[in-house]
Amino acid sequence: MADTAPSPPVKKMKDDGLTLAEPQARMLLGRLWHDYVKHHMKVLAFAVVMMMLEGSVLGALSYLVAPMFDQVLIAKDRGAMFWIGALVFGLFSMRAITGFIQRILVVRIGLRVVNDLQKDLLAHLLSLDTSFFQHHSPGILIERVRGDAQTLQNIAASTLMSLGRDSVSLISLIGVALYYDWKLTLIAFLGVPLLVYPMSLTQKRIRGNTRVSRQASAQISNRLDEVFHGVHAIKVNRLEDHERTRFRDEVDGFLNLQMRAEIGQSALPALIDILAAAGFLGVLVYGGSEIIDGDKSPGEFLSFFAAVGLVFDPLRRLSAVSGRFQSALASLERLYGLFDARPDITDPVPAQVKAAPDDTAIALRDVHFRYDDAPVLRGLSFTAEAGKTTALVGHSGAGKSTVFHLLTRLIDPQSGEVSIGGVPVSSMTLADLRGFFSVVSQEAALFDETIRYNFRLGKLDATDAQIDAVAERAFVTDFARDQPEGLDTRVGPRGGSLSGGQRQRIVIGRAMLRDAPILLLDEPTSALDASAEATIQKALSRLSQDRTTLVIAHRLATIRDADKIVVMDKGMVVDEGRHEELLSRGGLYADLYNLQFRTGAAT
Repeated sequence: MADTAPSPPVKKMKDDGLTLAEPQARMLLGRLWHDYVKHHMKVLAFAVVMMMLEGSVLGALSYLVAPMFDQVLIAKDRGAMFWIGALVFGLFSMRAITGFIQRILVVRIGLRVVNDLQKDLLAHLLSLDTSFFQHHSPGILIERVRGDAQTLQNIAASTLMSLGRDSVSLISLIGVALYYDWKLTLIAFLGVPLLVYPMSLTQKRIRGNTRVSRQASAQISNRLDEVFHGVHAIKVNRLEDHERTRFRDEVDGFLNLQMRAEIGQSALPALIDILAAAGFLGVLVYGGSEIIDGDKSPGEFLSFFAAVGLVFDPLRRLSAVSGRFQSALASLERLYGLFDARPDITDPVPAQVKAAPDDTAIALRDVHFRYDDAPVLRGLSFTAEAGKTTALVGHSGAGKSTVFHLLTRLIDPQSGEVSIGGVPVSSMTLADLRGFFSVVSQEAALFDETIRYNFRLGKLDATDAQIDAVAERAFVTDFARDQPEGLDTRVGPRGGSLSGGQRQRIVIGRAMLRDAPILLLDEPTSALDASAEATIQKALSRLSQDRTTLVIAHRLATIRDADKIVVMDKGMVVDEGRHEELLSRGGLYADLYNLQFRTGAAT
């Protein structure tokens, strides 16, 4: 079996492993503004103007209560009735128009920001080393890219609209209240300073609860991803009840965390309501006495009372904004936690440009690689001649797959040199280097698209005629003609609607279409039956013709015709030569071959 190449450890933080220093909210918001929001500055500024106009309506309406009551209802002035009615109609019309415009603009900006954020996030993740993805599961990353980004957009849009509209409403209403009676205004808001500490404490708890809740949501996505990908193993091993119980426990835990976050957000408006009740009591007692004494007209008092009454509604929404802001900040922290992750393997500066090597000979010289304190390669040295087939054999854990990962710079050695045509791979750009290789592994990587699409991943600009030709050479046409739509038939998730041999033939055809000068074969027939293996071997023979081929072999009978066989043990070369030479000398290769022959593995 192929040995799995280890990778350097990735630093983990306390939630789910993504590195992130504890940044200040101002810095995070500054990064978001600079990276995404400022490009929409003109549209955003216009939306804010619309919000301010919408928010000013409440103040104007409360101001009109006094003339409406005193001049129309008490003084019976018909002329005042028409102009006050016209103003009220105009104010409500302005509120409707400005509210519609600002909502559309804010949602448009939010969707575009999230769209750009998700695209940049995926591009950044694809630039990271494979070790990152070995430590961070797909479900958690999906929740980051989709879940946190969508949460941020939803919260940010509602928060921005509330800030722009309700802050102006609050200011205009307080202005009207102060205009009519500044003493009553002070009485109405006497309890505001008492709310500062409990609101601050509640905000901190909201942010903490939301962060933990988002982590729990990511774990649920990860659990679903593992269940759906492992559904066959779950059914065969009768683990349905076990997985249902695990999922139930995680969903119940998420529910409890979500409720804690919601309780915190609901507490802020409740505190405002308590303040409003106390303020109304004071206003009614003091203001009612002034009316009774004749110091204030009923219209003035009602206008003041309307302003104070209306002020608590935007105040409640603004207090809820504070809770939503903390939730958005938790998602923002997690998103920038991804952006702050950096790859260890990057293009050298300066890099040697070598798009098409004249010499494809592969050489490893005294290569050492270790994972933490566990050595994997211990001074490994061998060469693979250009245009010939070199096979790597050995026990599992000998370091065979590690060699492939070193060649393609998925990992870098601690010491020693890996070169192609005499040029160290570390001196080439990653794009140039990886363009030299076609890889066929025991795990056929297919996407839930058509057979033709999966072929085209080898060469994006390939014509249909080229794809038809490689389908014939890779024996894909043999089974594709029986499919309902031929090469345009979808293969299912991970190629699940095809057999293992059929999937491997598609991958081989993709490698043929890629037409790279070096071929890496990682046990491509290890999981196939004899019939499928024979067909795949024919396709591989066509693929490896006149190419520098490096193959990891488990079934030794399949590499008897290799130009060179390199025998590895514990990260070192212990022997090399052709099949007959190695058998005649005895040693590890002969032991492996005889063991397979005795157990019927050899053919």
